[in-house]
Amino acid sequence: MDRFWLRSYPQGVPHDIDPRQYRSLTQLLEESFRKNASRPFSVCMEQWMTYGQVDELSAALGAWLQAQGLEPGARVALMLPNIPQFAVTMAAILRAGYTCVNVNPLYTARELEHQLKDSGAAVIVILENFAHTLAEVVNRTRVQHVVLTSMGDLLGAWYGRWITFAVRHLAKMVPTYKLPLVGGRKVTPFGRAVAQGHSMQLRATAQSLDSVAFLQYTGGTTGLSKGAVLTHGNVVAAILQAEAWFTPALGKVGDVSRSNCIAALPLYHIFALTLCLLAIRWGAHLTLIPNPRDIPRFVETLKRRPFHLLPAVNTLFNALLQHPQFKAVDFSQLCVTQAGGMAASEGTARAWQKATGCPMVEGWGMSETCAIGTNNPVMSQEFSGTIGLPLPSIDVAIKDDEGRSLPQGEPGEICIKGPNVMRGYYQQPEETEKAFTADGFMRTGDIGLMDDRGYTRIIDRKKDMILVSGFNVFPNELENVISMCPGVVECAVIGVADEKQGEAIKVFVVKNDPILTEEDVAKYCRQNLTGYKVPKYIEFRDDLPKTNVGKILRRELRNAK
Repeated sequence: MDRFWLRSYPQGVPHDIDPRQYRSLTQLLEESFRKNASRPFSVCMEQWMTYGQVDELSAALGAWLQAQGLEPGARVALMLPNIPQFAVTMAAILRAGYTCVNVNPLYTARELEHQLKDSGAAVIVILENFAHTLAEVVNRTRVQHVVLTSMGDLLGAWYGRWITFAVRHLAKMVPTYKLPLVGGRKVTPFGRAVAQGHSMQLRATAQSLDSVAFLQYTGGTTGLSKGAVLTHGNVVAAILQAEAWFTPALGKVGDVSRSNCIAALPLYHIFALTLCLLAIRWGAHLTLIPNPRDIPRFVETLKRRPFHLLPAVNTLFNALLQHPQFKAVDFSQLCVTQAGGMAASEGTARAWQKATGCPMVEGWGMSETCAIGTNNPVMSQEFSGTIGLPLPSIDVAIKDDEGRSLPQGEPGEICIKGPNVMRGYYQQPEETEKAFTADGFMRTGDIGLMDDRGYTRIIDRKKDMILVSGFNVFPNELENVISMCPGVVECAVIGVADEKQGEAIKVFVVKNDPILTEEDVAKYCRQNLTGYKVPKYIEFRDDLPKTNVGKILRRELRNAK
């Protein structure tokens, strides 16, 4: 196909990448660990860890996992927030020849049971704060080994003990639990597993770019979540694609290994995970934010030292902007503000650039594509309102329901092909078949159009389209406009049944101006939207329901209406 978007590429960005420079993702990790052994890898609660320490700890934990008699490629679940144990455990699983299954720590028992059963995980490494959830369901899963860690396990001998004590006994964040030891199931403290592993030898395993690295579960917004099968080659490709795209923006840093990358989004989510792996490729360090919802503490962390790469979702950017101390943060070294995970609003983007001097760059990707797909050029000086250009080695086509490519400028389903795109859904051949077109493009479920420069604009998800008197209305467009109304912090648009119109538009608004009225919002909408797009109903709320990653849950608003 004609990759005409390459003519819009920034100077110096390659058109293609070659994942074959590595045999596996494990090779990439181990080379970085050795090369950067003395360099800082992460800082969490002001406790530092070097690449050498990650190397040593992950080798020990990997050896311990191998000693448990797991079959090659066995699934090992991680149920951890952004603490040092996450990277150590992820590296250990991959180095031992197994498959990582990332689990949202805030899952309910029902959600956890589904993912553990669907993946067939034999081992889970879990923070004790969430062990009570596991205790409810573990007997109905294949999990035979539970590795239990506490918050302070890798935060230093004295400070770590204090943090664990404070979390358990002062904050009371560890609910009572009792993990059943039946059928030979074992529970091993994280520190003991590592200590035992130190006396063992990590065996090299036969891995290739075709080996499975992650089962990355989708959000499950339309039903039960599905495990996207991501190979070592998929993930290596995504790292190299991200590197090719982002490196030009880090000129003021000089050596990219000196970069400080903020890891506030949860590392179990593909967006943050891929950027974490990019930091490892660079030899850069991560500032780990265990709880990004604690905005005051997050802001205090940002104030401690210069940072260069800040990825987040629109709602998190909004929350930071609303905090009174945010203006005291030093943004002089910020090179890239990367928005993803959900549509970024123009209102938030403008406020961010005014406050920080750094433009917000929006991109798009999915769990199924290792978070990589399209991105705006990182040297852009203004918010484009698009999701940008296909990244190196990626083809994007706009197709109809039958899989036929549509003429340029005509809206249709965004479809993607590239080395970063998943192999399929785990043990779901029918879902996998439905996900791909006959010519090998993956259907994304996003409706968009591509202009003559190759920039793609998302109109909306298929399922969120509202039909008003025969006219198609897409919530993203309305939310982008309404977010610009003075006094509006964020908003969400849904369709509600209407006897006359078929569907009517309802908008839920969070405001920061107490005198803002429904009529003020309606007047702004009438001034900026075609008549049939003006909301019929306006409801103010203190907050909006969101996933743990920060996406607004329109589904919950529809169900609660």
